[in-house]
Amino acid sequence: MDNSTLLSVKQRFGIIGNSPLLNRALEVALRVAPTDLTVLVTGESGVGKEFFPQVIHAHSARKHNKYVAVNCGAIPEGTIDSELFGHEKGSFTGAIEARKGYFEEADGGTIFLDEVGELPLATQVRLLRVLQTGEFMRVGSAKVQKTNVRVVAATNSNLMKAIADGRFREDLYYRLNTVPIVVPALRERTEDIYLLFRRFAADVAVQYKMPAIALNEQARTMLENYYWRGNVRQLKNVAEQISAIEESRDITPQILAKYLIDESSATSPSVTQSAKVEDMNSERELLYKILFDMRSDINDLKRMMADLHSGYSSYRTTSPMATDKNEVKALLPHTTPIPAEEEYAESEIVDEVPREMTKADMQREQIVKALRRNGGSRRAAAAELFMSERTLYRKIKELNIEE
Repeated sequence: MDNSTLLSVKQRFGIIGNSPLLNRALEVALRVAPTDLTVLVTGESGVGKEFFPQVIHAHSARKHNKYVAVNCGAIPEGTIDSELFGHEKGSFTGAIEARKGYFEEADGGTIFLDEVGELPLATQVRLLRVLQTGEFMRVGSAKVQKTNVRVVAATNSNLMKAIADGRFREDLYYRLNTVPIVVPALRERTEDIYLLFRRFAADVAVQYKMPAIALNEQARTMLENYYWRGNVRQLKNVAEQISAIEESRDITPQILAKYLIDESSATSPSVTQSAKVEDMNSERELLYKILFDMRSDINDLKRMMADLHSGYSSYRTTSPMATDKNEVKALLPHTTPIPAEEEYAESEIVDEVPREMTKADMQREQIVKALRRNGGSRRAAAAELFMSERTLYRKIKELNIEE
């Protein structure tokens, strides 16, 4: 493909850079655009994956029809089927009228599924059917409908690992990955870093009517050698911050260093999945709460048993009629059994999680308690458990909790 075509595409969509890896990704997008093949765009967060489905749609036979972009990670799990495939009136609480889904709206055009790795497994089955047969059903309907949609998907997560973990269907992966496009990370496009920085700085200068900042040679070297974990998005933020905050328009390494995160924490690259981070944090907070509540329950149990023991000893001392433990037991509430004196040794009540109780058991118990305390409200229970409502919904399904 000649350079003039690539240059034209870059100018039209505001894509900056001459890296061979970037050019290769654009060439693949332009070559596959006239077909109806499904495309999977992969790359780290912040690399600009959203430009490639736009390029594909604009150079396809569908360019005069609708282009619909959907962020799958931003739609709650309970409503994503309705958003994608539509619903019938009365199919669920709040469905006061029938509504078209994105696949119906995009009929004849292109649909871009961003963060496709975040789709629930049940929705993945529906998506697979659309890709295989072009058929779908609205939520609450038994009528099969047809759609003619070109699908371009994108993800910053490792789908092969998600398949191994049982979070993504392997058959769906191969359907989506008919034509793969890999968008390079910014650190792999060293020659483009300074070009992008200058563009971002110039945009800020024009927008706010101020002189543009300029890097000296040492600062430029530092800029190009930095890891850029946040890729183009992070570079843009740095350029805008320096432009807005610094009085001097000549940027030295000392000034630039103030805006760069310590690289020691960014020496090993990794693609971070937001839902995974959220799950780890939520799980940790949930376990802390379980342990604290369990400790409180054990302390309450200690006090209760001590009170019972004290009452029993007092009764033995003061009552000549109560000479037998069975008589004392009969006089106390039947719901509270009285163990023998020797069973009250402090060493037998241990402040730790019982070994036979698994982590899943503890999570299930705590979620059930939270739901009961909040009258079954997921939103209130999720807030109490320090997790998002979507994560709580997923945990309820994983742990087979009946509400």
